[in-house]
Amino acid sequence: MLQPKEGRIDGAHYLPTTPESCLWGRLPGPGHPPVLRVASGATVTVDTLSHEGILEDQGRDPVTFLAGYGVAAQDVLVDARDLAASPVPHDYDDDGPHVVTGPITVDGAEPGDVLKVDVLSLLIRAPYGFVSSRHGYGALPGEYPTTPPDTGYRPDGSRDHHSVFTFTEVVEEAGRLHGVIPFGDGRAARFPLAPFLGLMGVTAATEESLHSVPPGTHGGNLDINELTVGSSLYLPVQVPGAGFYAGDPHYAQGDGEVALTALEAPLRATLRLSVIPAAQAGALVGRVGAPFVETATHWVPVGLHTDLDEAMRRAVRAAVDFLSRTQGMPPTRALAYLSAAADFEVSQVVDAVKGVHCLIRKADFAAHF
Repeated sequence: MLQPKEGRIDGAHYLPTTPESCLWGRLPGPGHPPVLRVASGATVTVDTLSHEGILEDQGRDPVTFLAGYGVAAQDVLVDARDLAASPVPHDYDDDGPHVVTGPITVDGAEPGDVLKVDVLSLLIRAPYGFVSSRHGYGALPGEYPTTPPDTGYRPDGSRDHHSVFTFTEVVEEAGRLHGVIPFGDGRAARFPLAPFLGLMGVTAATEESLHSVPPGTHGGNLDINELTVGSSLYLPVQVPGAGFYAGDPHYAQGDGEVALTALEAPLRATLRLSVIPAAQAGALVGRVGAPFVETATHWVPVGLHTDLDEAMRRAVRAAVDFLSRTQGMPPTRALAYLSAAADFEVSQVVDAVKGVHCLIRKADFAAHF
């Protein structure tokens, strides 16, 4: 267990998730005061919290809820208990589920600039998590859950028959951490962990605080599983100081996130926040009006829209634009290359605004013949 302030902290700054440093189900708006201020290039360690285990349909009591899965009280995070017991508003019907930590002001960030978020380390904070499916949501909302077990709670305390919470233990096998989902007769599916933050963003220039579920030009709940350690996320700054925030930690996620959630579980994330001036941003990421991801091996343009087909088209346009602006590739040749060599993957289909991201191999442009 990585309780708040205990264990390894890699960043120069440390930000715990407390009732004072987070929002629940909403993103910070332009008038939201910063909980931390840092210089460009600073490193920040954020103790993020998963919403699973503290939501109203789970009783808003993580000790009692997790006890039903055999988790002892001492193995429940203190910050999860404190938030669940606090008066921090969370409207079960109108807000998103996510615990959003921030905003962080980054000195020098101005609208038109780009905030580069380098993911330096991601440490699991608890040896368990949940994959959840709720009635009316997910990729098959009319089909699953089918006849769900009596596992959840409604806000009024009555039982919720329309949610399935799959408790997932984390174990170490052959020197690597795996999630374990049992399915009867002593059998289980085991899969390697690949932690990432599903939600990272900058404050949008809107009058009201945004819902935490749909991603957008501000980033937010992108759920792009390429954002593991060693990756970078580029976000177009919309308000002075950027107003960065993070949340929705995952231990693993398949492309699509079809059940509704991935393996949701708390992470200690260390990030570097750097401001890229507007004049320099285009040469790095092409069009700067949308989120962009970079890994050690790939450039990853992103397309977002409520319609999956349009999200795909936007991802293709973003990829063509990126290759044209940064590699000098004529658009028709860029489109031909993408068709022959790039992979377009569905990030998620469950967040109202759907996502498609394109994987462009850097190695394909390392040499000139």
